[in-house]
This record gives sequence, C-alpha cells and structure tokens, in this order.
Amino acid sequence: MLLEIKNLTKTYDDGTQALKNVSFTLSEGEFVVLLGLSGSGKSTLLRCINRLVEPTSGTVLLNGQDVTAANGAELRRMRRDIGMVFQHFNLTRRSSVLRNTLSGRLGYNSTLRSALGIWSQADQQRAFQNLSRVGLLNKAYSRADELSGGQQQRVGIARALMQEPRLVLADEPVASLDPVLSHSILKYLEDLNHEGIAVLCSLHIPSLARRYATRVLALNDGNLMFNGLPEELDNERFKEIYGQDAESLED
Repeated sequence: MLLEIKNLTKTYDDGTQALKNVSFTLSEGEFVVLLGLSGSGKSTLLRCINRLVEPTSGTVLLNGQDVTAANGAELRRMRRDIGMVFQHFNLTRRSSVLRNTLSGRLGYNSTLRSALGIWSQADQQRAFQNLSRVGLLNKAYSRADELSGGQQQRVGIARALMQEPRLVLADEPVASLDPVLSHSILKYLEDLNHEGIAVLCSLHIPSLARRYATRVLALNDGNLMFNGLPEELDNERFKEIYGQDAESLED
C-alpha cells in the first residue's frame, strides 16, 4: 500500500474542525479524485499528508513509514516521494521558468547551494526534460509572470516531477482555469498516472472526477462521505456530499 491515512483529524486554533477521523488507503497506480464543497477539508487533507499543515491527531503512512512522526532530515527525505501541484501555482513570479522548475530539487540539494542557485548538470538536464514533457521547453528562460495561467500550472507539474515522486498531490489544480485548459492540465496528470505515479487530486466538479478518476473520495464538513468508483457516485450520494439543495449530478 502506497498511502494509508488513519483517523486523521485537524482542528485549527480558532476551533474549526477541518478533518474528523478521516481514514482511507491509496495504492500504486491509482488516480484518486477528492470531491467536496469549498471548506469541506480537501486542501487541509492534502496538506496534512505532506505536513504543510500539522495534523492534530491520526497517522499518515507512506510506504509503511510514519510521515506524521518524522522530523528534520527524515521528513525532508519522505517529502521527496510526494510532489505537490498548487491551485494558485505557487511560483516565484519574478524568477525564470527554469529556476522555478529546478526548485523541485530542493529536497536533494543543500540549502546553501539552492539559495545560490547552484544546480548540478544532471539536475539542469532533468529540468529541461521535464519542461519539454509539459510543452514549455521554449519558455525555460521566460519569467514565470509572463506565462498564462495554464502555462504556469504546467510549470508547477514540471517542478513536481523534479522530485521523482511516487505520489502527486494536486490541490484544485484547475480551479483558476477555463474548461478547455482544465482538461489539458488533468490530461498531463493522467499521463503521469499511466506512467506509474499515483495521483490524489482535489476537484469540485463531479464530471471531471468521473472522467479522470479511478476512484473517488468525497468530504463534507471534514467527514469522509464517499469512497468508491466514479460510476457509483449517483444522485443520492451527490446530494449527501453537496447538500440536498444541489440540483443533480451532471450528465
């Protein structure tokens, strides 16, 4: 089992319970979509997995190793296996596309060398390869803020690939994009998944989940409400996740 989440709970300082005893597993090769309304706990869950947010209680196991108990160098090593793609791209906007991509090697490079922008030839070659993979090799020396939203998200994918991850967490990666670009970005993630990288991707549009997911999880108010195949997500389940006032599951 690649990822095991056991009774994961997160309560913020203001008393908000973002996650309530959430448990599930994720196997090698899966493309799991996490559905739910804004505020349902999707982003918190993803960020607890790689400890960008500290869980209040519960356990995250990656390849049987306890991420929640790791510290320092051990956590840094574990994070190499977990790539992250962010909703708002999380790029250094005034830096080049190449430098943003190379930042995905921070877990392998010393802090000083990274700060000075000193990267090995092998890492630079890997960055060019990953930019080519997402169709942005010709933008390597452009500033990140000169790119469109879709292009910036592709840089985010290239950066995640620099880690050589076994799992990619994608936090609403298409929320800022129009429908055509949304499919483009999800197709890149799907291609990675077909190459053996597991994907856990939060979305809020059920039709996209049904198109790309091998399995669907759904949160409502911090509770795991659904864990099953995309085709099992019927109108009754849809209303449990999105509320009784929700119109119906999209065709």
